[in-house]
This record gives sequence, C-alpha cells and structure tokens, in this order.
Amino acid sequence: MVTMEKEKTELAALREEIQYHNYRYYILDDPEISDIEYDRLFQRLLEIEKRHPELIVPESPSQRVGAPIQGGFKTVKHSMPMLSLENGFSEDEIREFEERINRLLAHQGITNNTITYIVEPKMDGLAVELIYANALLKTASTRGDGYTGEDITSNVKTIKSIPLRLLPWKDNSPPPQYIEIRGEVYMEKRAFRNLNKEREENNEPPFANPRNAAAGSVRQLDPGITARRPLMFFSYGLGRIDGWTFDSQFKLLTTINKWGSRVNTKFIKKCNTINEAISHCQYLESIRHDLEYEIDGAVIKVDSIALQRALGEKSRSPRWALAYKFEPVQATTRILMINVQVGRTGALTPVALLETVEVGGVMVSRATLHNQEEIERKDIREGDTVIIQRAGDVIPEVVKVIASKRTGKEKPFRMPDKCPVCGSELIERAGDVVLRCSNPDCPAQVKGLIKHFVSKDAMDVDGLGDKIIDQLLDKGLIKDTADLYDLRLEDLLHLEKMAEKLGTNILNAIKDSKNTTLPRFIYSLGIRHVGEHTAHVLSEKYRDLDRLANASREDLLSVNEIGPEIADSVIAYFSNEENITRIQRLFEAGIKISEMPSRSEETKEHIFSGKSFALTGTLTSLSRQKAKKLIEERKGKVSNSISGKTDYLILGESPGSKLSKAKELGINILNEKEFLDILNKES
Repeated sequence: MVTMEKEKTELAALREEIQYHNYRYYILDDPEISDIEYDRLFQRLLEIEKRHPELIVPESPSQRVGAPIQGGFKTVKHSMPMLSLENGFSEDEIREFEERINRLLAHQGITNNTITYIVEPKMDGLAVELIYANALLKTASTRGDGYTGEDITSNVKTIKSIPLRLLPWKDNSPPPQYIEIRGEVYMEKRAFRNLNKEREENNEPPFANPRNAAAGSVRQLDPGITARRPLMFFSYGLGRIDGWTFDSQFKLLTTINKWGSRVNTKFIKKCNTINEAISHCQYLESIRHDLEYEIDGAVIKVDSIALQRALGEKSRSPRWALAYKFEPVQATTRILMINVQVGRTGALTPVALLETVEVGGVMVSRATLHNQEEIERKDIREGDTVIIQRAGDVIPEVVKVIASKRTGKEKPFRMPDKCPVCGSELIERAGDVVLRCSNPDCPAQVKGLIKHFVSKDAMDVDGLGDKIIDQLLDKGLIKDTADLYDLRLEDLLHLEKMAEKLGTNILNAIKDSKNTTLPRFIYSLGIRHVGEHTAHVLSEKYRDLDRLANASREDLLSVNEIGPEIADSVIAYFSNEENITRIQRLFEAGIKISEMPSRSEETKEHIFSGKSFALTGTLTSLSRQKAKKLIEERKGKVSNSISGKTDYLILGESPGSKLSKAKELGINILNEKEFLDILNKES
C-alpha cells in the first residue's frame, strides 16, 4: 500500500516537473515532451490531489482551473503608478525624443552619454500587474486608471503562460522575496478567430478585435470562463522589487524571463544608437501582419536604469520611453458631401460624409476635415475619392486625395461666412485656424453643451441620449442644462417614442445626477481645454469650486500640468457672468457636490467605487431604496435602466427583461447573496 508520505513526495515532484514543462512550452517555445506525455503527468497530479485534497496548495498547476466564482472585483492600489507612454508617429519624432533626452540630462550636468536603447513590440492587449511574494503569485490586477486596478487574481491563475511560482536560476539564485511584474495579456489571431466562430455558432455577439476579447476574458466573474479562453502573456517591466537592482532594462527583461515570467525575447533588441532603434521599429512594422498576435507599434526605452531614474517621469508618462505607433489601418472611399458642424465651444468643423467603408473592423461613414486650411492643403473636394484612416478610437480623418480618380465633377469647398446654425458672425482669433460662432446662445452650442453635461464622464444621466435632447430643445422644453432639473413626466410624454416607464427612468436618472463629485462637475461645465484628466488635476489642487473660480492666473500656472492656454481658459470662464449664473441655477436646482476626501481617505476605495449598477426582481432581505443607498454610500451609482455603461446587475426574485439584456451585453450579474457578501466583506 502506498503511504501518504510517498504520495506527498510524488506530488511535489509532479508539480515541479509540470512547471518545468510549462516553462519549456510557454517561455522557451521548445517543449521536451509530447502533449500526451504532458497530459499523463497532469492526470496523475489530479488523481493524487483528488485522494488527498488536504495536500492541494495554491501554486499547484491544478489550481489554474475551477476557482470559485467571485462576487465582483476588489480594487488594488498600485505601489508605483502604471503610467501611459508618450506616442510618436514618425522618424522625426523618434529623433526629437533622443534630443529631448540629451537636453534633460545636460540640464542635470550629465553629459557625454552613450545612450543605448531597448526596442520591443508594443502588444495590443490588456496591461496587468502580477505580484509575487516568496516566489508565489499572490495578486494580479488590471492597470485601471494607472493608480488603482481591479483584482483579477483568480482569472489570471488560469492563464498557463503566467507562472504560479517563479523559478530559481540553474545556479539556485532565487527570485526576490517581493516583486511586481508588469506585462500584457493578449490573444493570438488564430485563437481570436476560433473564439469568434464559436460565439457566432452559439448566437453570441463576436468580439471586435483580439484586444477586446482578451480584456473581456480577463474580466469575467467566473474564472472557469477565463480558463476556456486561449489567453497568453508577455512581461515588459517591473514595479516594485525588493532585494534586487538592475543596471539595464535588457538585463531586467532577461532576468525575469529566467525566473519564468515570459518575455518576448524573439523580437526585443538592444540598440546602440537611435538609428538602430529606428531600423528595428521599421522592421517590426514590416512584419506586423505576419506575427501570430496583434502589435500596434514599438516601444523604445533608454536601456540604462540609472539614466531612466535621472530622466524621471511626467504626470502620465516616463520621459525615458516612447511608443512609436505604426501607420493605422487605412481604406479608400468617396466623399459624398461636406457638412459643417458647430460644437459646444462654437468651433466650426467641416465633416466629410462618406460612402460607408470598413476600417479596422468598424463601419465608417464620416471623417473630420479639421479646418479650411487643412482642406486647402490636401485639396479636398466634394466627390473626391480619398484614403481615410482610423487609429484606435480617434475620429477617422482623410489622409490624401487620389487625384487620378477625379472626373471633373468634383466641387471645391469653402467654409461659410456666417454660422450655419444661427447666422451669427464668425470669430477667428489670432493664431487659431478654427472659426467660431460669436453667439453663446447659438442652438448648436447649447445643444453640444447639454449633451456634454449629461455624458458618462460628466453628470452621467443615463438614458438621456442625443435624440431625446434634440426633441427637448426643439420643443422648447429646455434651453439650458439647469432646465433639465425642472422637467416633469408630462413634458417627456410629449416626445416621440416616449413611454411612461422610460420617462420615469430618465427623470430618476436626472434626479440621481444631483449628487456628484467636484471633478465630474468641473468637467461637465464644458470649459474649453479642460478635459476629464485636467478636471481631476484642478480638483486635487483646489478641492472646492469657489477656490477654483477665484484662482489667479499665477496660481493656476503653478499647478503641475496647467499651462497658459488652460489657465486663460479657466479665468475667462469664471469671469463670464452668464457662466456664473448658469452654475448658480444648477445649485438652486439641487446639485450637490460631495466633499473631496481627505488625503488618507483617498486611499480607501470600496469595490463599488465608480461602478454603475442596475437592479431587477424583488430583493428579499432589503428594499431597493436601501440597496441603492448602500451602493451610493460606497461611491457607486444606481441606474433604473441597463446599457453598455452598466457594470453590474443585482438579481432578485422574479427578474424582468433586464436579466436577458444583461446577458446579451455581457454584464456582470450578482445574486442577492453575492451582493450582501461583498457589502459585509468590505464594510
């Protein structure tokens, strides 16, 4: 009879052997045994663990699959920010990157440098951070906002190219006791196509691209679903590391690869000059379509860690790295006509209406032409055959005209002399190529401002879409943002395709928006040049709207990331009496801005923070109103309708149509017990 001690010894040997073969297969791409032999080892491991569940340890290969379904995602604070990269789009911008580096170093008295670089493919996937303690994987999280991510540990453990335990070197030099490895989870092209084929056969909507498929797979509440998705991982850097120092980026990458965290060593190159770096970027671009995975650029990093530290970081990106973006996907189509749009700041923008064409998996029927100067420079005419391009979420633009396709019927275009919406005079400020409507009450500006005010990142009034706002304005039911808070159900029922239930939901969403935060409110005002990030920067500095409104230009310029253009725009906005009156009306309508948290409180985030919830069915242990209050107290938001913006659906007894819609949209679903468990755990 086999003794417990012998099986315990065999189990330890099996785990080590399987991990070794995982390393050979996933890290080195050089397997030593066949799939059948590997499967036999794995089955033997499962047999012993089934007989002796008390011997199962978290780092066992068997624990990659079958982890319990989680009730939601906790938040994880990154010990060091996961910053974005500055982008470059040409050889000239890469050379400017090097010149900027030399200037920064010279300013610190660091001269006569021979700067070497590391160039690596820029994976088009999901950035994650893996935390290992005593060589064991303890926590995995998404990049999130760069400072706080979501805990996806259970899901990441199902990805076989991510080691559950780091390996010692052959000379038994152990990995550090604590290390944060950063990298990209991605899906290969063939696996992506197969997954979409399977989803279509199951009447499920296909993923738009491999990156979305990877992100959607990692953020599943059920790790079993993630386990069935063919995900892969490449490491590209480190966060915090204890007990180890590196003198070069190249040494750092080769070392973590030896510890078992997969690095894309095949295409990473150390370059002695910027010319070599440019050449390798161009080489990667030339082979991008032949690779098994998607890359959208190449990352150039200063190799010396000492120089990296000397160069430091800007607010959102390191100064020692540049993402060289490849030429985006392009397509050829025809301009049917050119219209002029008037935005919320009064800016007139010519827009080309196109024969619909697919670009990078998206059907495109419009493209921005920027301004008259751009139209003349490219000689764009109505009726022209053109090449358009789309890069990521950027609005498509016309790259060039194919003059050889002209028939003589094409018509040159000129911007109008007056506002095409209200007929007011146009303003052209010195140094600004953009024409602007001079009338602040121009219907197009008002409409644009209201649509911006209710958008997701501003006041987030769910259900109040563009068509409804258009009708409200056309029927004279609203003239300004503050008028939204005076709407009644009978007002909404006069609109087309408006039922009582939808109207009630919209009114509830408007009411819910009265409780907001300072960054959201500042962003919602539509101050020129003040985007979502800048609104956060200003909120962090001033922490009160009155302080911001009374800030001097000198004071604003002292804020990191605030330059003269933004400072002047903020001063101009709060110097305008009409804007002050508009803000006062909003406060009179019931807008309440929550106090900015203290510095210590800012680090205490609940799992519900920033998340959008909907409820369906009857809750047995508490009322819907109570559930809503509990979520909002934890900085979550509750909506009466469900959409792609919804993060979670809370499921009660006898659920309605929201359940099927949530499943269709792939929204996370929590039953009442899971919801309460999270509340109790996080309280």
